[in-house]
Amino acid sequence: MSSVEPEGNFVAFGAYKTWYRVRGDLASLRPPLVVVHGGPGCTHDYLDNIAELSSRGRAVVHYDQLGAGRSTRLPEKGADFWTVELFLAELDNLLEHLGIAQHYHLLGQSWGGMLGAEHAVRQPAGLKSLILSNSPASMELWSSEAKILRSKMDPRVAELLDLHEANGTTSDPAYLEATQVYYDEHVCRAVPNPPELLRTMEFMHQDSTVYNVMNGPNEFFCVGTLRHWSIIERAASINVPTLLISGRFDEATPATVQPFYDRIDDVRWEIFEASSHMPFIEEKERFLSVVDEFVRAHDD
Repeated sequence: MSSVEPEGNFVAFGAYKTWYRVRGDLASLRPPLVVVHGGPGCTHDYLDNIAELSSRGRAVVHYDQLGAGRSTRLPEKGADFWTVELFLAELDNLLEHLGIAQHYHLLGQSWGGMLGAEHAVRQPAGLKSLILSNSPASMELWSSEAKILRSKMDPRVAELLDLHEANGTTSDPAYLEATQVYYDEHVCRAVPNPPELLRTMEFMHQDSTVYNVMNGPNEFFCVGTLRHWSIIERAASINVPTLLISGRFDEATPATVQPFYDRIDDVRWEIFEASSHMPFIEEKERFLSVVDEFVRAHDD
């Protein structure tokens, strides 16, 4: 298999297929960086900037999780199918397929960081370091903090959100317009959104099954199967150097990240002052520099 696949490839995952792409050389002496996207149900596209690290002598692996983007989509599947365990098994399958299970760094963003933390608490032998970018340690914390952020919005917008959620009309255009106000403040402050983020949004528009089932209709009304998810009591089992990344205006507020900082032994926390939930877009150069410095320090 070629270690450079600019157009991407597929690996079988049971009866399904996971799309992935490798930038750089997997045979490099530096362990590759595996990037896990958010959602659940987003695609890798909005994280595409991170592939620029491949120019610094390290392979970067992106993939679309099952049910999303270029991987097998299964809109007919329900809550019993879309589980954390499914996505952990998919990640393990990809690592084995690429032959990197014994040496790799892992960067997970938002839900990808939740999944990355679940992966790390199992203490896989090949994991060199962990980067949790804009990721909460608990969905109940995430939801409670979202209420606080909403309370600081224009009261007319907040009241509109409350009204449609109470009435079950979260697909109403007025509700979607009000949702965008929150997104522009706490999800991505680069407005208009860049092409890579728009690609992810277009894929989700085509099929949002996983997101709707596991999360809910949007970023702050979390009524899906993950609503009670927490790794707080298990976070101390993460035994690799860990970098926490937050934006000052992040929907993953400091309160949602604090349990990681309190419980992981070898941990560092970087806050990006001009960013919300996507500092790899909002402050790209600093983000890449911080990540590159961190993984280089833990290659051995």
